[in-house]
Amino acid sequence: ASLGSRGSVRQGLRSWPPPGTQCTRPLWRLLRVVGLREDGPMSPLRAVPGRTPWTKARPPDARPRAPSPGLAPGRAALLSALPSYRSLTTVAFTCSYFTHISPPAIRYHLTQLFENDRHFSHLSNLEKEMAFRTEMGLYYSYYKTIIEAPSFLDGLHMVMNDRLTEHPLVINTLKRFNLYPEVVLASWYRMYTGVMGYFGIPTKMCWSINRGEGLTPVDSCEGMGDPAYFYVACVFLLNGMMMSIFFMYGSYLSGSRLGGVITTLCFFFNHGEVSAVPLISLSGYSNVGALGTMVALGISNLCFMLPWQFAQFVLLTQVASLFASYILGYLAAAKMQSILVTHMITLGVCFVLMFGNSMLLTSFYASSLVSIWVMQGLAWVGSTVLLKFLLSTVLGASDDAHISGLIKSKFTSYKDFHTLMYTCAAEFDFMELETPVRYLKTLLLPINVLVVALIAGRMVYHSLQLVAFAVLAILIMRLKLFLTPHMCIMASLICSRQLFGWIGEKFKQHTVVFAVLAIMAIQGMTNLQAQWAIIGEFSNLPQEELLDWIQENTRPNAVFAGAMPTMASVKLSTGRPIVNHPHYEDAGLRERTKLVYSMYSRMSGETVKRNLMKLGVEFFILEDSWCTRRTRPGCSMPEIWDIEDPQNVGKTPLCTHISRNSRPHFTTVFSNDIYKVLKVPKATKDLR
Repeated sequence: ASLGSRGSVRQGLRSWPPPGTQCTRPLWRLLRVVGLREDGPMSPLRAVPGRTPWTKARPPDARPRAPSPGLAPGRAALLSALPSYRSLTTVAFTCSYFTHISPPAIRYHLTQLFENDRHFSHLSNLEKEMAFRTEMGLYYSYYKTIIEAPSFLDGLHMVMNDRLTEHPLVINTLKRFNLYPEVVLASWYRMYTGVMGYFGIPTKMCWSINRGEGLTPVDSCEGMGDPAYFYVACVFLLNGMMMSIFFMYGSYLSGSRLGGVITTLCFFFNHGEVSAVPLISLSGYSNVGALGTMVALGISNLCFMLPWQFAQFVLLTQVASLFASYILGYLAAAKMQSILVTHMITLGVCFVLMFGNSMLLTSFYASSLVSIWVMQGLAWVGSTVLLKFLLSTVLGASDDAHISGLIKSKFTSYKDFHTLMYTCAAEFDFMELETPVRYLKTLLLPINVLVVALIAGRMVYHSLQLVAFAVLAILIMRLKLFLTPHMCIMASLICSRQLFGWIGEKFKQHTVVFAVLAIMAIQGMTNLQAQWAIIGEFSNLPQEELLDWIQENTRPNAVFAGAMPTMASVKLSTGRPIVNHPHYEDAGLRERTKLVYSMYSRMSGETVKRNLMKLGVEFFILEDSWCTRRTRPGCSMPEIWDIEDPQNVGKTPLCTHISRNSRPHFTTVFSNDIYKVLKVPKATKDLR
């Protein structure tokens, strides 16, 4: 579970449930929309004369209420009668049930999976920190910095003037990284422990764990007063909130509460395909006149962009889907303009809150917003790309150049060092064939194909958004975390009377739905049982030995370099300065990492030593696995370097020589089965 990786399912929810239910009104205010057309046919709720989805049949002589001001005619029909008491009670009960039962269910599910996999409750503080790998460890280190500072403001000042992450540079991590979630969680933790301490209420239980095998006992703590426990508990609570929103979205889209149930069950049955990050974003597209709803849309977009650097690419697909809907005549020009203005204002506010992060203004997302105003049709694609590179050139920004290279490598034979660092990882490769097979077994793929075939002419936006997510997932397997939840939401439409009313009366349709659900559950329960059967226990003794040695044998300001995941652990657990880290989105950091990784090239030892001395590195952590690991042909570190350093092709990699004998260029000061710490000579003045 991670806050470093974050995602979104972002379409609008109409004004369901009706007034009087027990759902939180501010939340529904944030989610409420009117739809993509103002004449009614776009709505998945069928407006039957004298009946709404929440009322009994009205007497023939009943007088309808006047339409509410500002409502489109197609929507006014849905509000022409007050919901009955029985209907309101049913909606309130269902909403309350899934709002209060679904979140604990998914939270319990995730907590158990996490505990079964790592035995997290019995880990020591150091082991818990080691469990946060790569970017997770880096982001958690800033959370740790704030909660351990004398005051919250002192901690905030420390992360805004960080001297440890990219030695010797001083960086504002709130500008460089999407760090606001960690800042908020740290403030909550300080408030929670402060209040509990004031009243003398214990917040955690600690005990000594005997690890056996000649290992020293460790102290382990459990409870919300433990920083790591508090951190992961908040992540699981976020997932619970996401499940409530999924239920509401499925209910809205299908016009049936059963649709919400289908969405949540599909999510559980396919949880293995969506467990990469917690997905949550509240967004909608409303009536142009509803200024308050546009403000809510802007706030939800802002809450989505601040926590995650990839949000801009997701919003790009959303804007593209909306623009295509507008071109096809399913979205009014005035509404499209209002949405664009909201996106632009949100982007500007996010730019300010991130202290002028230029990557936001030079992104494809920002370029698309500008180009839509002046271009239409196919010209929009070309103008977006052209404007993006023009802005990057004018502002001198190249932080997202690796994204362009990654996209280029998907369609051509292009490759360079940074592109191969991505594409050699399985999660950035094309979608594996097993993924659609798993979708087939749970019937998620067949249902979506059927639904899209039926709604293509009436709900273009949702179909286009699904296609956009499918393209992303096919190109980059990791991005199926967007596709799978959206497919679960679209699956709710099998409960739509508008789309499947031809089956017969409601009883017959529900019978078919439950039959489909039963078939889905066969493979779905198998998937869940496979997840529940995963039993493990986190242990990384070689890294624990490494971190203990660093704490006991190096100065607090000793500078380290090495593999990106290991550097995150070194910074988090020892507080030592590092020169590179896993956040690969910054152009300067990519070049630093490239110099550090020259240790795994075929260059001479003298060249690599001079590279490290220029960076001010005192200790290099060598890992043999990085020298020998090969995920597929052309993807070992020496082979990746062959693309950048063709003149040395065929030579023995330097890391192979160093693993045998580090002299004369370096001195080995620590080694175990996995890690070897090399001391780098100090740089002379002329080299600096």
